[in-house]
Amino acid sequence: MSLREGDLKDMMHDVFEIDSFASKMGADKDIITISFSLKEKAPADDLMEFLEKGYGFILDADVTSGEQRDGTYKVFVEIERNRDAHENILEIVDGVKKLSAIDKLKFRYYKSFRSRPVDQTTIEQLVPTDPDNYGIKVNENNLDNYKNFFNRSFVDDISLVENTLTIKKIYSDPVMFEFIDFGNNRTIQNTINETLNVNDFSEIIFLCKYIGDYNINKYGDKIVLENEDKSLVLKRIII
Repeated sequence: MSLREGDLKDMMHDVFEIDSFASKMGADKDIITISFSLKEKAPADDLMEFLEKGYGFILDADVTSGEQRDGTYKVFVEIERNRDAHENILEIVDGVKKLSAIDKLKFRYYKSFRSRPVDQTTIEQLVPTDPDNYGIKVNENNLDNYKNFFNRSFVDDISLVENTLTIKKIYSDPVMFEFIDFGNNRTIQNTINETLNVNDFSEIIFLCKYIGDYNINKYGDKIVLENEDKSLVLKRIII
């Protein structure tokens, strides 16, 4: 199928990821991976074909064979980490925006909690193009990575699709949250205006047993989890 403008409307999530998955083509320090999340398999196949045939600088494009645990189909793109990488990313994004009719695509770098707007300044700030700087950038973002934040957790799977964080344990129902904020402990505490909620202590006990050894408190309807010097602010989604 030859995709035209708007053909992927309502088929793609508006947040994609950069450097969140390992490269198949080479060392991660040499290859940038870009991953888009789609709601169905056929549109994912169409996007993969469009990207693979439409951009000569793309080293490889692939799509997951089945639905992922987060309910999406992933399209992966790999490009060389070099001085042209920022322009190449923006060129890919420009094409994807037209296909998806999503004017304000956002991205997460290295599975960061916070998504960022796609513009040249932000891409240049967050995405390393020098292989020697890749390891430094990854180490800087280590605890900002939403999977690394739960490194002391008992859970088996963590996914973040757009602003919905889903935590899953085997033989248990998943627990879902709306992502609110993330940052250093002191900064987060200064942003919370609600008072400590002592009426939902049973929910705190449940979350401690489900998630693991974290300092968990609730302020109004906001749940705050602490790991070392980082705090994550969530709101529980009850289905």
